Amino acid sequence: MLGKPGLLSARDGAPVIVERASGQSRIMLICEHAGRAIPERLGDMGLAADLLESHIAWDPGALAVAKLLSAALDATLVHQRFSRLVYDCNRPPEAADAIPDVSEIYEVPANSGLGPVARAERAEALYLPFHERIDTLLDEHAHAGRKAIIVTVHSFTPVFKGRKRDVEIGILHDRDRRLADCMLERAGAAGGYDVRRNEPYAPVDGVTHTLRRHALQPGLLNVMIEIRNDLIADAAGQGAVAGFVAGLLSECLDGMREVA
Repeated sequence: MLGKPGLLSARDGAPVIVERASGQSRIMLICEHAGRAIPERLGDMGLAADLLESHIAWDPGALAVAKLLSAALDATLVHQRFSRLVYDCNRPPEAADAIPDVSEIYEVPANSGLGPVARAERAEALYLPFHERIDTLLDEHAHAGRKAIIVTVHSFTPVFKGRKRDVEIGILHDRDRRLADCMLERAGAAGGYDVRRNEPYAPVDGVTHTLRRHALQPGLLNVMIEIRNDLIADAAGQGAVAGFVAGLLSECLDGMREVA
């Protein structure tokens, strides 16, 4: 479906994509930074082509891993086609960084000095359709007697503002740490990757908005997965990480049925 009228034209296409809508798993996979499309109306946003292909515009490799997880787990996947430079769907409309005027160290000219009307237009075009679609799918899960489990999938750059990151996979959580605790315990036992809690980001960084909006209040199990993007730059790496994460999720959910 298209977003609300204004920012997007028919040529831009729909902001929200749902795959495996009839998946039988209780897991719902969400990829907020899956795409790097720019609405025709915004042109190149004043940025060079290489920046629009870089990590500041999207989460490289995240969608590929999410699709592999969707297939392995028979789970519904919801993902956003448009760049987080236009609107970051893992931020609420009132957050300043929902529409960043600086991303990492790069100024984003098209976002400079936006007033409340322009900001609201971005949110109405991208944020609202994305999260309303998730709400609808969660309602469908509930009506089918399946209590959904929310898993968001992201990637991060190995070097940020000149600082090298050694962590390979982050297991992030907000107040509800049930699923994260289990995954971290099993990841430690399995080995193979440097897996850490709430790295390279934590709730204080504002990264758990989707979990807060859709999972915390109704008490749904939830977790956020962050993967260093050099590990998932090709099909082999994507398959290996997806297999590792799918294994953790499956083992944990098998052992948590009484609380899930």
